[in-house]
Amino acid sequence: MDGILNIHKSVGMTSHDVVGRVRKLLKQRRVGHAGTLDPAASGVLPICVGQGTRVAEYLSESGKAYRADITFGIVTNTYDAEGDIVRQAPVTLSREDIEAVLPSFLGLQMQIPPRYSAIKIQGQPAYKRTRAGEELVLEPRPIHLYALTILDWQSPRLTLAIECSKGTYIRSLAYDLGERLGCGAYLSALVRTRSGPFELAQSSTLEQLAEATEQDTVTTLLFPSDYALQQYPAIHLDEATTARVLHGNAFYGETLPGTLARVYDDKGRFIAIATWNEQELVWQPEKVFVQL
Repeated sequence: MDGILNIHKSVGMTSHDVVGRVRKLLKQRRVGHAGTLDPAASGVLPICVGQGTRVAEYLSESGKAYRADITFGIVTNTYDAEGDIVRQAPVTLSREDIEAVLPSFLGLQMQIPPRYSAIKIQGQPAYKRTRAGEELVLEPRPIHLYALTILDWQSPRLTLAIECSKGTYIRSLAYDLGERLGCGAYLSALVRTRSGPFELAQSSTLEQLAEATEQDTVTTLLFPSDYALQQYPAIHLDEATTARVLHGNAFYGETLPGTLARVYDDKGRFIAIATWNEQELVWQPEKVFVQL
């Protein structure tokens, strides 16, 4: 079985928990996730199965979308509801106050990740070192915030729709927003509504997957591996060139936007991912998905 499952992860499960459950349900070892989702968050978690695991790295590079509840007037040490309260302040904000500062967060930003995060420092996750009593200072990382839209404002809670690049910490965004507005804030709830092309409306729960395994209808929930690569252009080959690609050989083709492309054979089957070699002016198969 090969492809990608769009799983709706529930609150309380780790991404690894979901992978373990899918392995057990499908009786298949080759399973992995594309883009970690914190236990306190719910929503879209793409699970790659079989040959689908070979596109996980490209899917992880894709943009994300979230629906976040941010509560003002309270700051926690983890920047979310799981942590201890370290500061409180009265909230006198209006919707207009929030709308006025949101544009300054858009575009390319340098964001400092939470100290309670899985980012590794000298081989150890930051959260472990923080819990051991170390005073860590994490380096800012480049992120891109494409859209911030207010969905609801019922003081002190803001519901925000967010479109962002990979590597964005919504907890840090909540904290930074609270600091900018002067009263502090923490992330009180989070739902990932999109990961790459996978939308929340298309997702399936683990319970639905379990039911599908009993009814032998899992394939109806499985997206083809190339569905995760829609952001890359497609190249369609003739029979002779297809044979070259299946042997891992480079091939000539038109110059396309970017340096990666999806490759299809003369029957329309997805067979490879290729990279553009600017020096040789050829496409080089990077990963071949069809066995000879």
